[in-house]
Amino acid sequence: MTAKFLTFSYENVTRYGLLHDRGITDLSRLYGDRWPGLREVIEAGALNELATSAPRLVDFREEDIRYEIPVTNPEKIICVGVNFPDRNEEYKDGQAAPSNPSLFIRFPRSFVGHKEALIRPPESLQLDYEGEIVLVIGKAGRRISQENALDHVAALTLCNEGTIRDWVRHAKFNVTQGKNFDRTGSIGPWLIPFTSEDQIRDIALSTRVNGEVRQQDRTSRMIFSFKKIISYISTFTTLVPGDVIVTGTPTGAGARFDPPVWLTPGDVIEVAADGLGVLRNSVVDEDLT
Repeated sequence: MTAKFLTFSYENVTRYGLLHDRGITDLSRLYGDRWPGLREVIEAGALNELATSAPRLVDFREEDIRYEIPVTNPEKIICVGVNFPDRNEEYKDGQAAPSNPSLFIRFPRSFVGHKEALIRPPESLQLDYEGEIVLVIGKAGRRISQENALDHVAALTLCNEGTIRDWVRHAKFNVTQGKNFDRTGSIGPWLIPFTSEDQIRDIALSTRVNGEVRQQDRTSRMIFSFKKIISYISTFTTLVPGDVIVTGTPTGAGARFDPPVWLTPGDVIEVAADGLGVLRNSVVDEDLT
């Protein structure tokens, strides 16, 4: 059975654990003195060790905990834009796919965990979804070759890279504002240890809104491979354990409908991928009281 590592909170205390068929083992109770969180587990190269040797205790039931984003304190969250062929064509600018990936940064506070509500802010009604696959870095590196790139991956997870669409056009040439409203995206549900290239070569990725499939594609069709993304990013910045790389979304976001279809309170978004599970979130308006 594939190991599922999660970060969660119980009675306002953040913990990390291992989800199995009987419940959740509280790994922070067993190993917290050595590794305070999953980032430290990853940095120690201990994820696979815990996957095989940690006891399957029942310290918590899944229904009693609150999911947090799996790595709560990454040094960097780097996102890739326009990484599927049909997505490039959505721009209708007549340009071929670029030779290098478009990148932007997100902050941890802009994400929530599995089953938590995404927040539609009062500044805009244009909350949109983007289902994506996430790489979590396990070994530090700079100027990493494509040949060695996957040696630096520790785990995989999913992301709904929620976006406030009109705010990505508030300035001349950046998208930072629209990508970083608090609690507008999600990461999770858990970390799946990375084992081999076969695990990610041809993953089916989809996004459903209220049960309707809106996005659907496969990683074998990405413009920039996982290897290329890691190698390119590490050219200009050192990747370190716990860094999160969000690798791009297929066509079909709400902004591309005519007229656009934005997320509204009560909607349920599900991002699903082979072997990684389903990341599920609802939508609520921000409580300003």
